[in-house]
Amino acid sequence: MDKKRQFGDRKDGRKLRTLQPLSKVSPYIMKTRAGSQNFIRDFVEISETENFIREMRAKGYKGFGIVHIFMAAYVRTVSQLPGINRFVAGQKIYARNNIEIMMTVKKEMLIDAPETVMKLEFDPRDTVIDVYEKFSGEVDKIRKEGDESNFDKTANFLHYIPGLVLKFSVFTLNFLDYFGWLPSFLLKVSPFHGSFFMTSMGSLGIPPIYHHLYDFGNVPVFCSYGSKRNEYVLNGDGEVEKKRYIDYTFVTDERICDGHYFAAALKMIRELVLSPRTLSYPPENVREDIV
Repeated sequence: MDKKRQFGDRKDGRKLRTLQPLSKVSPYIMKTRAGSQNFIRDFVEISETENFIREMRAKGYKGFGIVHIFMAAYVRTVSQLPGINRFVAGQKIYARNNIEIMMTVKKEMLIDAPETVMKLEFDPRDTVIDVYEKFSGEVDKIRKEGDESNFDKTANFLHYIPGLVLKFSVFTLNFLDYFGWLPSFLLKVSPFHGSFFMTSMGSLGIPPIYHHLYDFGNVPVFCSYGSKRNEYVLNGDGEVEKKRYIDYTFVTDERICDGHYFAAALKMIRELVLSPRTLSYPPENVREDIV
């Protein structure tokens, strides 16, 4: 449901006015995202997930994989627990107007190949198929020979600014962002403004890292997942079974919602990755954040 923009709202978010007193005060006590980070590491058994991936590929969804499931799980969780899509700016807490996921991708799978950041916008009603199509379309666009994304153009422009001038420019951008005055075109391309940043260590064959949050911008959640691994465990009958797991980490800005809320959201993401078939259908309802 669209809400009319009120005084105090930003271009990218709606100011939350009915928060508990502690939540309103916390951004003044914990002033930076780096100083407000919580770290969690978990793993999920992926036998059913891999069966679903194989089914999707057999249906013609080339390259369908765990990245699409993680993204779709986050989008679905936001549809039910929208508090994880809040952000802090100017010592105030806002409900983001949309769902924006960022991911760094290589234009070619070579060590010295250039990297760029893709930024995808999703609707809370999107299914895993919607996520796949938006993701694949953007990757194809980025990897076209000679294609330069808006992010690349902005980065190249900043690259040519002399150091001292660039330092002042970043200070000015921070000042504008504090008051919500950044131009819309910068918010659209900035990889530092969005809902959720994801990085895959699995493609590099290493475990997931704990990636810090950026103080510049307003991204409140960073997810990293590693390569798949096998483990032998005892089942209920005392027999040894081979299981497949994937490890992942989350780094979160604790100021946007309380621990119980975050725990519920992370459990939901885990359950959706564990049993992803429900992501093939839109949610029955979408919940709005508080006013």
